[in-house]
Amino acid sequence: MSHNWKNILISPTESIQQALKIIDAEALKLALVVDENSCLLGSITDGDIRRTLIQGISLSEPVSKIMFRSPTTALEGTPREQLLALMDDKQLLSIPLMKDGQVVGLETLHHVLRKPKYDNPVFLMAGGFGTRLRPLTDNCPKPLLKVGDKPILETVLLRFIQAGFYNFYISTHFLPEMISDYFGNGEKWGVSILYVHENEPLGTGGALGLLPKSIPSLPVIVMNGDVLTKIDFEKMLAAHNQNGANATMCVREYEIQVPFGVIENNGLKITGMVEKPIQRFHVNAGIYVIGSDIVNSVGENEYIDMPTLLERHIKTNIMMFPFHEYWLDIGRMDDFKRAQADVVNLGL
Repeated sequence: MSHNWKNILISPTESIQQALKIIDAEALKLALVVDENSCLLGSITDGDIRRTLIQGISLSEPVSKIMFRSPTTALEGTPREQLLALMDDKQLLSIPLMKDGQVVGLETLHHVLRKPKYDNPVFLMAGGFGTRLRPLTDNCPKPLLKVGDKPILETVLLRFIQAGFYNFYISTHFLPEMISDYFGNGEKWGVSILYVHENEPLGTGGALGLLPKSIPSLPVIVMNGDVLTKIDFEKMLAAHNQNGANATMCVREYEIQVPFGVIENNGLKITGMVEKPIQRFHVNAGIYVIGSDIVNSVGENEYIDMPTLLERHIKTNIMMFPFHEYWLDIGRMDDFKRAQADVVNLGL
């Protein structure tokens, strides 16, 4: 039995018997009725065929006589979570995918539920001293501080694993043995973990120069190991690939409200007044997708921060990925305390 959705397309003038043959031959248990331009006219299921037989309708009649004329559809590129919710709400096993009014695919429940796997390396930065969280970090690397019942870095790791990533690298510097002893080779979670040790701090970008040359020639996801977030990593990677980016920086919107009335002027003449205006900026969230060309451009033991590295390549295609999901950089004690509540309330 085949799973090629194009095999289930049928003309409205074809017979019901032909639709029955298609439904019987294909694993999708569905026929889609389309016109000559692949515009969707309706759908027929095996249930529709059974009802046809019960009603005594001849199988030689055209499918247009019995087709369901308002089938549920989704736009091409609809996120997997939305498709799953739609299928659950409508009790469907498949949904035609549309673009510009034409059928361009068919998403099935089996495929939506199948967990994707991504070969892209994930590089987690865990070498910092965490000086602003002392004394908690005097004898413990910040990524190993527990938020809830798990170290921060384990929560980060699990979020990536849930999204389908399995190929991890962790950079270490301060108390590296504690990190490698806890996470090991990743076998506990069914993933691969290798370590990159910085003898001297190399900055958020410099550690890229220590990655083995044998890593897949794919974009590398780089993330600070002290960030809690519910960002959609799959959507982030998809945006990077769709934009043909050399690098993508994830950004958050940050607001600053001026606590006074701001005067607009032309010389000494007042031209306008704005009371306590709000200014909005995009700020770096410490999450990146870095193309292999930029990764390979970092020299071994070269000190460089990620923003500086991206500025070096700013004339190429450097993109940003704005996101609005939960995000917390655990840099200060107040952040650490907030994280304790957030990890429970948000189900991280």
